[in-house]
Amino acid sequence: MTTPLRLGTRRSLMATTQSQMVADRLTAATGRPVELVGVTTFGDVTKAHLAQLGGTGVFVSALRDKLVEGEIDFAVHSLKDLPTAPDERLSLAAVVARHDHRDALVGPLKLADLRPGATVGTGSPRRVAQLRMLRPDLNYVPIRGNADTRIAKVHAGELDAVVLAAAGLFRIGRDDEIAQTFEVEEMLPAPGQGALAVECPADRPELIELLRALDDPQTRAAVTAERAVLAALEAGCSAPVGAFALADGHTLNLTAVVVGIDGARAVRKSTAGSSDSAMELGRDLASAMIGEGADMLMGEQSH
Repeated sequence: MTTPLRLGTRRSLMATTQSQMVADRLTAATGRPVELVGVTTFGDVTKAHLAQLGGTGVFVSALRDKLVEGEIDFAVHSLKDLPTAPDERLSLAAVVARHDHRDALVGPLKLADLRPGATVGTGSPRRVAQLRMLRPDLNYVPIRGNADTRIAKVHAGELDAVVLAAAGLFRIGRDDEIAQTFEVEEMLPAPGQGALAVECPADRPELIELLRALDDPQTRAAVTAERAVLAALEAGCSAPVGAFALADGHTLNLTAVVVGIDGARAVRKSTAGSSDSAMELGRDLASAMIGEGADMLMGEQSH
């Protein structure tokens, strides 16, 4: 009997659903059994808003510690939660095929139909900045908690709507709550949104090879370009940076935006190039955006 691989996961419904999906896929592809190991992260227990915490990493570091300590064999993260700086101790063994990359409005009405002054909940400055470009007359408030908790605030009448990642809503079976999905022309998602990252210790080549069965090269190229933009702009997810790339196997089309938090000004640019040079494509686009003042918009966030 083969010993099950231990897959570390946050304990939320979203995280365990995503992790079980990956576990089932790996078993189907390789025959290796997988067991889930629940891990509580700092991001799960703190009451602070994500923007105050610096965003990326708060859900990831505890899982990474368990990997290094050998308590789990591999971990699954929402790729948008992964810091852009590489961790030499670990290998990004697989990027699972992306589900839906878009942001979604949950509530009874579409954005255009909300009354002036309506209250929309989101913990993401990126979403707030882009929503203000579309509806500057609405009231945007920060919220915490899992998807169910946030949706409950709409049902209870505390909020008129909330904005969440569409992929997560589909994964937990709450997609029937979606009033509107935002196309990239309206709102660019967080870099890596909708994709899952599979990490394991860098010193386990056989495990890396096994996990590669889960890797989707087109998704990996796309998120590499998106995250290269974010890294070059030196932004965590507390900064209003959106990016989305689409790879067709040869060509990579990449669009990114930096928005002033008031929604009044934005720098948005697109480029295209080879999927093989995703990292360079992202860096070059970020450089072009800085040339048009994107870094000035970024600087305004810290005041």
